[in-house]
Amino acid sequence: MPEGDTIWLTARRLHTALAGKLLTRSDLRVPRLATVDVTGRTLLDVTPRGKHLLTRIEGGLTLHSHLRMDGSWRLYTPGERWNGGPDHQIRAILGTDTHTAVGYRLPVLELIRTSEEPSVVGHLGPDLLGPDWDAEEAVRRVCADPARPLGEALLDQRNLAGIGNVYKCELAFMARVTPWLPVGELPPGVPEKLVAAAHRLLEANKERFDRRTILTTDRPDRKLYVYSRKNHPCYRCGTLVRRQDEVGRDRVSYWCPGCQSGPGPDGRPG
Repeated sequence: MPEGDTIWLTARRLHTALAGKLLTRSDLRVPRLATVDVTGRTLLDVTPRGKHLLTRIEGGLTLHSHLRMDGSWRLYTPGERWNGGPDHQIRAILGTDTHTAVGYRLPVLELIRTSEEPSVVGHLGPDLLGPDWDAEEAVRRVCADPARPLGEALLDQRNLAGIGNVYKCELAFMARVTPWLPVGELPPGVPEKLVAAAHRLLEANKERFDRRTILTTDRPDRKLYVYSRKNHPCYRCGTLVRRQDEVGRDRVSYWCPGCQSGPGPDGRPG
């Protein structure tokens, strides 16, 4: 599942392969961009911003993409087989003489003026992996609505940019509270610890796609505390981990009812 660390690493790989090179192929397969051709322009850089990718192209253009739940960008060398999915899932192709970047299942793909980037990312809060990371501001934003459930506050990219469903569940577990506990009911100092832990985890995982939140262990097979571990015993207390699907959303919550205090998904005490 693409989260801020995945976007950071994707951007770095695309930038390393394509930045500074002339585009020899351009194919944007969404209706509003079907006639756009940026072949012959230099790809300048690829920059991550939270969960957004900003691919800047000569002439003041930015190709803005967002992976949402299952989008991806894949890199291929000449002659290499494309294996990111069937052709009908391809939304973008950007090629140079050495590499071809192929965007699969991209739910957001638009070409804007580079000067207009604030219109698509200006609403974001401090970027957990960005040069402007501001932990104090992130804490202020997370705590701005004391009645809001912790999980919602962490997922809101206007508070801090980069957290997705995996980190939401893992951070709540690490704080020993459920994702439905109102932010205002967190013990003193916990919001600061949560934000610091989020920054630490994304930094630790930004160089790899094989994400783990259990960073210190003699059991390398243990990667995540609760996410995707429904009906498996909690590593901390042995209680079976539970899963709750959010109606109308492509999100789920995993938590341990044994050692995470606070309300359950129905709002009642767990």
